Order: sequence, then structure tokens, then C-alpha cells
Amino acid sequence: MERLKGGIAVAALVLVAVTGCKEETEGSSRPDERPGGGGGAALAAVDSLTVKGRAPKTGYDRDKFGSPWADTDSNGCGTRDDILKRDLEDVKFKDGDCTVASGVLDPDPYGGKEITFTRGRSQVDIDHLVALSDAWQKGAGQWDASKRIALANDPLNLLAVDAGPNRSKGDGDAATWLPPNKSYRCTYVAAQVAVKKKYGLWVTTAEKAAMKSVLSGCPDQELPSGGNPTKAPARFHAD
Repeated sequence: MERLKGGIAVAALVLVAVTGCKEETEGSSRPDERPGGGGGAALAAVDSLTVKGRAPKTGYDRDKFGSPWADTDSNGCGTRDDILKRDLEDVKFKDGDCTVASGVLDPDPYGGKEITFTRGRSQVDIDHLVALSDAWQKGAGQWDASKRIALANDPLNLLAVDAGPNRSKGDGDAATWLPPNKSYRCTYVAAQVAVKKKYGLWVTTAEKAAMKSVLSGCPDQELPSGGNPTKAPARFHAD
């Protein structure tokens, strides 16, 4: 997960203090909104990705991907809360059914531990599986703002995880960072392949080799599919 510029960091979003919290309501069972399979074998899909060198990071700014956690699916809730509702169990809300006040990440996919989420003092991050600065250096720097905003808020590219291992990732790709939880690596890499294929992002030679190395150990791993359209609604803008 990359730190957000313009005075708003990912850590600030994850650890933002919530005051004036009144009555909490019990959340329903976790919404079944995770991207599904059906995209074929992830290992085979790696060969469909364009291979190029990493472009310079020149010009990259988180603001180029729009305001953090924009409600691009127009459901009335910000993207961050959508992902918390999707990925946490025992969800409780603050005032309604949008702002997640607490829940349990069981288990954290990156570390395999149970993590309690309490808004304002949480160790849960929402990770961009394909980091935004990595995307910038592999095609997104050439996109229009609408496509960048879509990528930053696409559930296919987002996952609730333990902040510790996530922040060690930085903007790493599969060649430079994999989850410590080895049992999750096939799922993680398959998701990165799916995102890069969906948005037309390229991979480096080392990245492709790393993807194939992981997925060769799980050749039946399905390629995730679904998520949001690759263009955000026209009302959203980026600096």
C-alpha cells in the first residue's frame, strides 16, 4: 500500500480517529462481494501480459488517482468501508450501515493471524494489490484520470490486510515482495495478474518470472474476475 500524498496518508486513513460515535448497529453477514473466478487459469494468463521495462516514476502523485476511497460504484459508501464490510467478520457500524466501526479480520491473508479492527486504533490497511506507483510505472502514467480513479477504487485490486506486512510491501511487485503467509501467495499473485490483465498494465521480465514461479505450484489457480468498470463516472476528477 502506498502512502497517500496531499497530507493524507494511508496510515492516516487506516488509523483515522472517529469521534462522536453514538449507537452502533450490528452488521449483517459479510457481503459476498469478493471477485469471483471464471477468468481461466491464472498461470496461463501470465503469458497474455505485455513485458516491458519499468518506466520512470517521474510525475507520480497519489492525487493523480483521485480522492482516496471515492464512491465510484455509487452505493453511498466510500470504497474503504466497502472493502472493510466485504473482508471483515462480526462487523458493527457507526450510524447506519456504511461507516464500519469494528470487526475482525480472520485471518489476515498476508500474515495468517486474526486482527481486530477498531476504527481509530486499527492495524488494518486496505491494500492495493497492484500498488498505484507500480501501476504508474507500468502503464497508468499514460492513462486518463478516469481509468486511474477506477483502478484505485476497484474491489478486484483491494484487500483488507494486517498493516505490518502490508507496509513492508511498499510499491513492490511480485518480483520484490510476496506475502509472508505462503499459503496465500497463489491467490495473491493470481489477483495481481487479473488486475494487470484487466487494465492492460505491463510486467517486467523479473516480475513475469516471479508470477510464473509462484503459479506453477498451483496450476489450477483460477484467475479472479469482476470488480468495477475500468472507467470511473464522469463526476470524479483527479489532480
